[in-house]
Amino acid sequence: MTRLFQRLLASAVLSISMVAATVGASYGQDKVVRIGFQKYGKLVLLKSKGTLEEKLKSAGYKVVWTEFPSGPPLLEALNVGAIDFGNTGEAPPIFAQAAGAPIQYVAYEPPAPKGEAILVPKDSMLSSVADLKGKKIALNKGSNVHYLLVKALEKAGVKYSEIEPVFLAPADARAAFERGAVDAWVIWDPFQAAAEAATGARTLADGSGIVSNYQFYFSSKKFLESDPKIVDVVLAQLSEVDDWAKGDIHAVAEQLAPAIGLSVPVVEIALKRQSYGIKPITESVVADQQQVADTFLALGLIPKQIKISDVARRSGS
Repeated sequence: MTRLFQRLLASAVLSISMVAATVGASYGQDKVVRIGFQKYGKLVLLKSKGTLEEKLKSAGYKVVWTEFPSGPPLLEALNVGAIDFGNTGEAPPIFAQAAGAPIQYVAYEPPAPKGEAILVPKDSMLSSVADLKGKKIALNKGSNVHYLLVKALEKAGVKYSEIEPVFLAPADARAAFERGAVDAWVIWDPFQAAAEAATGARTLADGSGIVSNYQFYFSSKKFLESDPKIVDVVLAQLSEVDDWAKGDIHAVAEQLAPAIGLSVPVVEIALKRQSYGIKPITESVVADQQQVADTFLALGLIPKQIKISDVARRSGS
């Protein structure tokens, strides 16, 4: 009995040791950075190159990629802890912060005002933004084009309350636009370039002289506090991809086109309208974002005042 007990004890100790080793290994493997991306942009290029995975492997991290149709659902995923890092235009983070999402701005791309526009059908009688009064306008609620519409109307002397917004995701908005269910469509590239090429859509106004159309990169507050060096690695890899992209737009278009289902010439047009450079957040950019937030507050689109400076990671921090 004694020998049997000793064998059982030894077996139990060995089993416990194996379980402990397995648990320890699984915890090591569980070091993951979860990145949310949209169909188009620098994160798509970074994903396709595979260089981030190689860089993070030595730090014991894996990368999990999740695609989103637009910025608002991406930031909602960050809010609920489903992703750690992602990027959107300038409006989605305003709504996310107002809703209490634990976002942190960590970088931005310079203005790209031509990369979004208010489109009308080629045979539309509408010839200016002022003509949108009383019209149905399709847009993705809470996206960067939401701010473009607000500011373009303001510049034209039309109140936001004097148009009928129709909130649709890009694919549904294009369908509504093509069948004449809406009078105009506010959209960003590459959907913008695709609609222009396929339908002959005309531009009433793009962001030029109206909005900046920044692209921002975000981390969850929790991930930034626990893994700031990993965030820096992601940004450094994005910068490398950005340098390659701006130096060979045709090659980038050839790489992106099959993945997003558009022709190379259409993707090239979109790429030429976007900006390049992955920059640390500056006080000037924070001030510009605060204007977006204050505009949405004044229109009652967000429920409370927010301070962008509270969630902005400055250079060197």
